[in-house]
Amino acid sequence: MSQEPLSAPENTRNAKAIALERVVAFGRQWLAEDPEQLLQHFARQAEQLLQLRAELRTCQAQLQTGQAELQQLQDELHRGSVAPFRRTPEESAKGPPKPGRKPGHPGDWRRSPAPLASDEQIEVPLMACPDCGVALPFSDQRAVEQTILEIPEIHPRVIRLRTYRTECGACQQTVSSTHPLQVSQATGAAGTHLGPRALGLAAALNKDLKLTMRKTCRVLQEMFGLSLSPGGLAQATGRIATALQGAYDESLETLRQSPVIHTDETGWWVGGPGYTLWVFTNPTTTYYRVVEHRDRATAQAILSDTFQGVLVSDCLSIYDGLDGVQQKCYAHHLKALSKALRSEAGQGSSYLLELRTLLHTALLLKRLVPDLDPVQQQRSRDFLETRFAQLLAHPRPLDTSQGQQEEKLRQRLAKQQDHLLTFLDYPEVNATNNHAERQLRPAVISRKLSCGNKTLSGATTWSVLASLAATCQQRGDSFIEQVAQAMVRQNRAA
Repeated sequence: MSQEPLSAPENTRNAKAIALERVVAFGRQWLAEDPEQLLQHFARQAEQLLQLRAELRTCQAQLQTGQAELQQLQDELHRGSVAPFRRTPEESAKGPPKPGRKPGHPGDWRRSPAPLASDEQIEVPLMACPDCGVALPFSDQRAVEQTILEIPEIHPRVIRLRTYRTECGACQQTVSSTHPLQVSQATGAAGTHLGPRALGLAAALNKDLKLTMRKTCRVLQEMFGLSLSPGGLAQATGRIATALQGAYDESLETLRQSPVIHTDETGWWVGGPGYTLWVFTNPTTTYYRVVEHRDRATAQAILSDTFQGVLVSDCLSIYDGLDGVQQKCYAHHLKALSKALRSEAGQGSSYLLELRTLLHTALLLKRLVPDLDPVQQQRSRDFLETRFAQLLAHPRPLDTSQGQQEEKLRQRLAKQQDHLLTFLDYPEVNATNNHAERQLRPAVISRKLSCGNKTLSGATTWSVLASLAATCQQRGDSFIEQVAQAMVRQNRAA
């Protein structure tokens, strides 16, 4: 009698039984011959099981999220088109948020300034009821005091300046008297000038607050009664930049002597695309430079051999050949790792997860340094360096998409391996290049408004004034006063 073929479930059960018997046989053999190897095998299996369980939970959560989003899209499709930023019914049910700061913050308000003899005092008597007109006795009234801070109507201060000029009989030189408010020796049709503070205000509006030329002229006219054309403003800022060239060069030399410099760059227009705006900065000084070439030689020429500190930058290849100690931005590394872990190929990669964990551990160690003794600091740093070396030493297998993704990140970090832990050795060095990016942000906004510069001289003017305005803001100084003093000095020298 022939035997009937087994069904698919029965075949599966038989295969599982055979596999189980083999596992039990191998286990008994290892238990008898090498129990330590058996324990190690069980430990590896347990570790893999825990990892698979974690990946399964992650996948289940992502699946639930995806199903919820799909359901939401299907519901909206049935309801018709909706506003892209509409509030959900749950958000609408909560009502508007309570205004003001969150509980726990100290209260704040506009405080009344200290009384001065020049303060204006206004009394508003209440003689009769504004509703029925009945006279009101003063004895029943109580005073209600308020302080109003108002901007007065501003008129330009017109100064009719008369100086004298003659030839010296002794030295045969033409000499003239001067006044601190003079910014030029021009006379005749060009004899009406903006004063030093007016020029400082114009430069601050245009280069510090990033107003366009025309808007700067409009503010000067409508708020201060100063008439100035965009062309006249461009010429004025050019003269101001010439007067401040020495301070601009001095700021670069100050940076070269500092222990750390953050640098970043972005595209710039000078009559067209192809130029680069470079920023070099530290907590007290910022230096902008518009250059024609974004290359290693240009960066080296700006920094020069004088700089012996730490250079913090992103992973642009032109910085790799520069001499000296460097720190590469952790924010860029962490962003690349997070992006890879979110991708289909890199999802669940224990290799990428460990790399990201090491970076976060280094950041944590930097925050804990004040509470650790030198031996603990060095031991922790040595561990991180050793583990990085182990993970980055050998290429990842390329036979799977996950291995290819891991190898891509391994090469990235291996290229910058010498610059991963620099910030742990220098207290003043940060792990990220956020400072340079924050200082570059206003320049990017200025580029969006004005499309860069039309000429190289305009680019030089922008670089000088924007650098000094940013530096004044960092130091708490007045850029308007710096411009005013520079224009007075220039006139005296002339």
